[in-house]
Amino acid sequence: MDKPKDAGFAYQTVYRYLVELIDASPSSGERKLPSLRQLAERLGVSVSTTKYAYALLEDEGRIYARPKQGYFTRAMAARVTTETNLLDQVFANARQPGMLALSSDAPAMLLSLENPLLMLERELTRQHPRSLAPLYLPFGEPELRTALAERYTQSADRYWQADQVYIGADLHSVLDAALNALDLCGTVALVESPCSWAILRQLQAAKIRVIEMPLDAHGRFDLAALEGVLMREPIRLAVLSSTVNIPQGGVMPAQDKQQICRWLAARDIWLFENDTYGELYFEAPPPRYRDFADLQKLLVFSTFDKVIGSEAPYGYAVCHGHAPQLQRVFLERGFRLSPIRQKAIAKLLTSKRIDAHLKALRALLLERMTGMKALLEEHWQVIAPQGGASFWLQAPHAVDMRQVFERLLAQRIVIAPGELFSQHGAWPQHLRLSYTLDWSKDIAQAVKRLAETIDQSP
Repeated sequence: MDKPKDAGFAYQTVYRYLVELIDASPSSGERKLPSLRQLAERLGVSVSTTKYAYALLEDEGRIYARPKQGYFTRAMAARVTTETNLLDQVFANARQPGMLALSSDAPAMLLSLENPLLMLERELTRQHPRSLAPLYLPFGEPELRTALAERYTQSADRYWQADQVYIGADLHSVLDAALNALDLCGTVALVESPCSWAILRQLQAAKIRVIEMPLDAHGRFDLAALEGVLMREPIRLAVLSSTVNIPQGGVMPAQDKQQICRWLAARDIWLFENDTYGELYFEAPPPRYRDFADLQKLLVFSTFDKVIGSEAPYGYAVCHGHAPQLQRVFLERGFRLSPIRQKAIAKLLTSKRIDAHLKALRALLLERMTGMKALLEEHWQVIAPQGGASFWLQAPHAVDMRQVFERLLAQRIVIAPGELFSQHGAWPQHLRLSYTLDWSKDIAQAVKRLAETIDQSP
């Protein structure tokens, strides 16, 4: 297969190749897939591109990784739940040629840093011969860990060091390692609802019982109800968005965050702060939970691809304490990540380029959000998000959103039904609608078809 002309979408070509390879297998049992390097050489793409394609399939539950052995297809019997089937349909259809994916979750699609990243990588490759670059850095490349620690340091009281940063292959891998290292598997977690399907799936894989606390239309909890849940339930972990609630787009007020952190600290509950959209707000930078949290019970996690693009799929965690446990688990995982790619990301983080890029990306997201809001207001009353990449919409009347999803597929439009963002069947009348889209297409017509399909559905 030739290398795709548009390198920005190379991972989509690799993804389709892998889907066809898996579907063509005569066996419904497990099957070992080519290694990242083998596939990269076979298809003429970078190892990071093959890694990102594998990560997408892993998130969809179609494959899984065995440490130091590679990737394997899952037996068909493992994919039996209705939720998994719906999620598979959303992903598979969104990547089909000719489909308009109103379900997209890729802010960097509007403005990526992939070309500067690859240019930096080529420069660094010339400066650092491969023989001098260590191939195995179990916690991540020191330069990148240092850059992240500096970006997260806020003051003399709230600071991080490089040895408190852990880099993994992707967000899934980092969360899996952190939950195991901190002995949180099989416990009880509280999450904001709606909640990222990727986080819900990871908690489910760790056999964690999830308690969902609904957010109101403006992104706030009912604090009295939250306090009652914290008093009644044996919660060991809370997973909350740092700034913009994902996928809803609201921002929790600072005073609410401060109170929540007091309650969590009083009950010795771990706070996992989801920072994947932490930089993508529209107004002045809002306070984070980490501004108020007990640092000894705080882990911040994120990934680079939302801001940089698909060529930077690595995930990371920042955590003050429990270094021996985290180091042990990351050593066991044996992540082998490109040192040069990590150095290139570090250069972006420490230069003025990343901040200028973030300013431009936020402005572009706001522009696209405003344009989408105008289209939506022709059909519904909507609440504008305060950041992020999507609207959280409620149908004006009771409707079977799965039926809406299926009818729109016939029109080559893909949406993300609200039930994907709950483990317990919440949000059946909602959907996530992205504005990080291919705006060269007729988005107004797609929104009109969405509104008509909802109106015509029982």
